[in-house]
Amino acid sequence: MSRVYNFSAGPATLPESVLQQVREELLDWRDSGMSVMEMSHRGKAFMSIAEKAEADLRSLLKVPSNYKVLFLQGGATGQFAAIPMNLLRGKSVADYVVTGSWGKKAVKEAANYCDARVIAQPESFTEVPAFDSWTHSEDAAYLHITPNETIEGVEFHQLPEASVPLVADLSSTFLSRPLDIDRYGLIYAGAQKNIGPAGLTIVIVREDLLGQAVPATPTILDYAKIAEADSMLNTPPCFAWYVAGLVFEWLQAQGGLDAMAEINRRKAEKLYAAIDGSDFYANPVRPQDRSWMNVPFTLADAALDAEFLKQSEAAGLSTLKGHRSVGGMRASIYNAMPEAGIDALVSFMADFEQRNG
Repeated sequence: MSRVYNFSAGPATLPESVLQQVREELLDWRDSGMSVMEMSHRGKAFMSIAEKAEADLRSLLKVPSNYKVLFLQGGATGQFAAIPMNLLRGKSVADYVVTGSWGKKAVKEAANYCDARVIAQPESFTEVPAFDSWTHSEDAAYLHITPNETIEGVEFHQLPEASVPLVADLSSTFLSRPLDIDRYGLIYAGAQKNIGPAGLTIVIVREDLLGQAVPATPTILDYAKIAEADSMLNTPPCFAWYVAGLVFEWLQAQGGLDAMAEINRRKAEKLYAAIDGSDFYANPVRPQDRSWMNVPFTLADAALDAEFLKQSEAAGLSTLKGHRSVGGMRASIYNAMPEAGIDALVSFMADFEQRNG
């Protein structure tokens, strides 16, 4: 077996040791005589998996006791609607800061349920607008941000002050470093980047924000009802939840989120240094707003893009093609991407430039 370095934005690479454990337990989970995929979600075996996963996640993130942790379906996109349904709490206005494609989608969906106001948006998605330029609404129910835009590679490295609950789509930075959960009213993240396989979404929400969903909210999107049922309101994405739990254990074994932050910072700096140190490659994002997780870059001659992708794939560097909306290349370097993968990419880039520059 020969595994590639998978730079996909999601579904993304998983820790190899986690995949090996999944393989070992696939047919018979710890002498239960069955696979996790076959278990009742209300049975003792799966309940033990679910409870440990939540406990480990709470420990990793230091989640305060007054926050609920929900394991859901529907992807982060499903939360674009669930958030206004749950958090308007009698108000009709919500503020949104748009710094990329996912922020645009979030505000478009929210507009079906409230007056979703864009209070800040740069002319091009290459920077985070200065906090003092934001035009906050006096009557907003919450403020929504996308701290890391997966497509454009723009990231908040500081949080704004907010007089209303701060809501954040953390899909592509979740668990990549410590978080001050107290700063947020709600955070949410799709699993398929830093958590586990696609099909699972995690929501962490402050308890005082629950219980005031708009009347038309579907039961399956009502956070209070989901929390009351311990995320078992319906059959959850059991297998994805199980794998996520193994990833949480892997993160603990790496030294926790402080250790992951140092590794991720180092990986990003190494790749950006290779880009900035060359006239052949370029990154469009303002340096102080560059993502640690998603690194877009272009070649000086776009006519070489196809050859770069062909040769990088042959070299075991997979899925480097940029999103169709921005073109170029994109290296997603989530937690499970080893530093050896960054070294291999940097080496290939230098060699390709030497041969084609």
